[in-house]
Amino acid sequence: MARVLVTGGTGFNGINLVRALLERGDTVRVLARDRSNRSVLKNLDCEYRVGDILDPDFVGRAVENCDIVFHLAALVAYWKAHRSDVYKINVEGTRIVMEACLRQGVPRVVHTSSVSAIGIPEPGSIANEETEFDARSRKVAYSDSKRLSEIIVRNAVKCGLNAVIVNPAQIIGPGDHGLYMGSVVRSFKQGHVLAVPSGGICLVDVDAVVHGQLSAAEKGRIGERYILGGENLSYVEIGAILAEITGRTAPRMMLPACLLNPSAVMVDFYNHFGRKISTICGEHVRLGSEKLYYDSGKAVSELGYPLLSFRAAMIRAYEWYLEKGYID
Repeated sequence: MARVLVTGGTGFNGINLVRALLERGDTVRVLARDRSNRSVLKNLDCEYRVGDILDPDFVGRAVENCDIVFHLAALVAYWKAHRSDVYKINVEGTRIVMEACLRQGVPRVVHTSSVSAIGIPEPGSIANEETEFDARSRKVAYSDSKRLSEIIVRNAVKCGLNAVIVNPAQIIGPGDHGLYMGSVVRSFKQGHVLAVPSGGICLVDVDAVVHGQLSAAEKGRIGERYILGGENLSYVEIGAILAEITGRTAPRMMLPACLLNPSAVMVDFYNHFGRKISTICGEHVRLGSEKLYYDSGKAVSELGYPLLSFRAAMIRAYEWYLEKGYID
């Protein structure tokens, strides 16, 4: 039985990781902000530490006596007014956590990054852990911040920290209270999706991600990064599966590439003046014709990582959305 700290434990991935840790008998401490929705972990036997990840003293106390620290806390926001916050939380927050783990001599740290930190594959290729980060990804604050946070982790490793990095793709499954995929599913259910772009994306079952994180803590090589992906699917294939699950007709039209840039401008305009924090920005829309595919082979061979079905994960997620009332 290990003493474990999870930062970002009230997020989508965090909820599922905390449950898995408790199920295997670990003692779990969750670091959460005062405005975090702690009700998502209702009835779970966790210790809560409420405070700011940017407070070194608070983080230092949180990591005390921990055998493993899973660092998941991050800000996913693409409203331009939040650009500086993204860097502050994702980069400076990671630095504070890693420095605290070094000071306290934490035996093992698993830093959860993202495939966004790896970047966009060259046309016709599938990205792996060695893919060079590209100029376009530098324009997206979230992607760039995750790249910089990995540099901080690797620097901490050079100073003696026993840390490993995992890079999940787009996560699917129950626990998506932020509706990162739920908003897309809801649009399909309402019959609003009439066309899809020509590109594609890598999607992963949240259960696979949790398996990868736990395996990385046990087997991952110090300082290495591991892509935690699932299926690489075109948006046409994804649309067909979502239409089948939601009982709607699959989109019959392909969104012309010439419309992606005007659509991106509209999204950025909304993000700049809108009041809600958005999880999509114009650059994502422009990437609609790209195939953002990633290779999980390293995690499969070194961590025993499972490649799970998108369809099965989406069915579970859809049933969960219905149960929680997120979709009518």
